[in-house]
Amino acid sequence: MSYVNNIKMFVRVYELGSMSAAARDQRTSPAVASARVSELEKHLGVRLFNRTTRSLQPTENGRLFYDGARKVLEAIDEAEAAVIDATQNPRGTIFVAAPLGIGRRLIAPQVPAFKDAYPLIDVRLRLSDRSIDVTAEGLDVAFHLGILDDSTLKVRVIADCPRLLCASPAYVARRGMPLDGEALVRDRHDCLNLRFPGAKEFQWTLMTPEGPRRFEISGPFESDDGDVLTAWALDGRGIVLKPAFEVADHLREGRLVPVAQTSPPLPVQLSCLTQHRRLKDPKIRLFLDFMVARCKAAVTGERPIEAA
Repeated sequence: MSYVNNIKMFVRVYELGSMSAAARDQRTSPAVASARVSELEKHLGVRLFNRTTRSLQPTENGRLFYDGARKVLEAIDEAEAAVIDATQNPRGTIFVAAPLGIGRRLIAPQVPAFKDAYPLIDVRLRLSDRSIDVTAEGLDVAFHLGILDDSTLKVRVIADCPRLLCASPAYVARRGMPLDGEALVRDRHDCLNLRFPGAKEFQWTLMTPEGPRRFEISGPFESDDGDVLTAWALDGRGIVLKPAFEVADHLREGRLVPVAQTSPPLPVQLSCLTQHRRLKDPKIRLFLDFMVARCKAAVTGERPIEAA
């Protein structure tokens, strides 16, 4: 297995472009990662990377070897999956990513229940509202809320998620109740924006009688964490755009109220992404079926999400 591990390390170094990043991905040290790549180079008798103190670039031989190495690892994965499927005893580790709100409310509560049902499968869950690269980051499953760009990944749609604009009663009492998107802009309401490094737009797309329209909103607060925006809204700091399921309890208990209801946000899709080859792995199929059913039920309100 040491040779296979060396190939796996090479592939991750190639994909991530960094020895230290690949080491973190494989849960080892940069020294071990470097040693594995060097051992592979020695075995092949060629240099796979050109290394300097500031950069690491694949050689022509490295690019050639990567294509074959990926096929070798995929063949091993498929062979292992076939054996596991035949024994009906799935095992191994699943690497999963999700946005913070979805992860905390929908995915994380179900992971212990999944583990109870399949004790030989481990789940590594990473939550972030930032954009991720499923392939480069070695993920098996990534949950996504929003409009998907064209993708080479396999997409499984879970449900359409209605969204709304809401604020605390204290904010509405202080600033007034905006009726639509025009009022948000005209009255310069404090809008709490989900914004990431490098993002350029301060716009919300809302449905008007004339159709979808972008409104250039403004406000003193922004964050790349959706839950932080909700906390600010609860504190009376502004208006937030949220999926309905994320703020359902706050709305029901009166801590937040809907605003600008004549021009609501467009709904978005909750979906999960996987690499095509990963779907052949029985543990991935089990995880997807388990989570998709529960997430759909929670978002659509068909039944409450089961507690772990």
